Amino acid sequence: MTFSGLGVHLGNLSRLSDARTRSISAENPDGRPGAGGMATEGNGAVAGRDLGRGWKISPCVDIPAESVRTLADIDGPGAIQHIWITMDRKFWRSLILRFHWDGEENPSIEVPLGDFFCNGWGEHASVTSIPVAVNPTGGFNSYWEMPFRRHARITVENIAPEPARGFFYQITYALTEVPDDCAYLHAQWRRSDPVDGALHTLLDGVRGRGHYVGTYLAWEAHSRGWWGEGEMKFHLDGEQWPTICGTGTEDYFGGAWGFVHPENTYGAFTGPYLGMPQVIVPDGFMRNQQRFGLYRWHVPDPIRFTESIEVTIQALGWRPEWNGEPRYLPLKDDIASTAWWYQTEPHAPHPPLPGLAGLEID
Repeated sequence: MTFSGLGVHLGNLSRLSDARTRSISAENPDGRPGAGGMATEGNGAVAGRDLGRGWKISPCVDIPAESVRTLADIDGPGAIQHIWITMDRKFWRSLILRFHWDGEENPSIEVPLGDFFCNGWGEHASVTSIPVAVNPTGGFNSYWEMPFRRHARITVENIAPEPARGFFYQITYALTEVPDDCAYLHAQWRRSDPVDGALHTLLDGVRGRGHYVGTYLAWEAHSRGWWGEGEMKFHLDGEQWPTICGTGTEDYFGGAWGFVHPENTYGAFTGPYLGMPQVIVPDGFMRNQQRFGLYRWHVPDPIRFTESIEVTIQALGWRPEWNGEPRYLPLKDDIASTAWWYQTEPHAPHPPLPGLAGLEID
């Protein structure tokens, strides 16, 4: 199984290849062969002072306040195959990941750290899926296949007014030829707080040929009652009305009937392609809103477009029922979304991210 069309991912384990494996971390920031474990300075230098070189001298880095650090700078062709990151959850929304392919000016991926790994609420939620896995406690793993032809650059920006200390990371990639029909991974974060007109746009303005492969929502309900009656819609190639229109929010994420399991309880779940791994309920004190984390991966069922794509979801609930006549209630919830898709380059620039105040978890 491959996401982009590059044959170095799952399903090709028995085939020999001329690809060369490299890995970047704080112990080998350049990914050079034979250069791991050579650090003599770093965050572990004091703990390893009696052991010397090769004994976990530089396991992580610190990212100063309001600064950008380059995590990877790789000459291609090749493909990133696995990323592992862990960091204090306080910074999951204020650390911004950006990926630039082939020297492009505008990043193809621009997403807060936690949301990229389906943990948008600053609280750990375990995720067991094919492209994203999150393990106790806050071990972020990405298996999205990310081919590049000439160059790949990955950065992380700390937009918080204090340093992010102890940023651990490992980026594993293959140096290999990339077929002509392979597309580039893109991801974009957006937030509606509150939703205007009960409609949240996950994606628009995309131009090019490609396929949509994933959705993550961090959803906060601002009203009593059921919040997920709205439909997910995909407008393909400039059409006025959608080609793909769902039947309800929980239906799109593979559930049914309000995710109820057992009675009067939300049933959190996580699976290979879809899940609601996070349900945060009010505690009667400070936590006064219901919050949810939901994902769906269109890996076996990518949504293909040849010119453009627009993706929206409605925020819709129910009004009190009178005389047996139910009515919908448009909602003003807080929805933060991350959308993943592969497409040809060049891509249209993403809308600018808000500042720290617009990213923070209220």
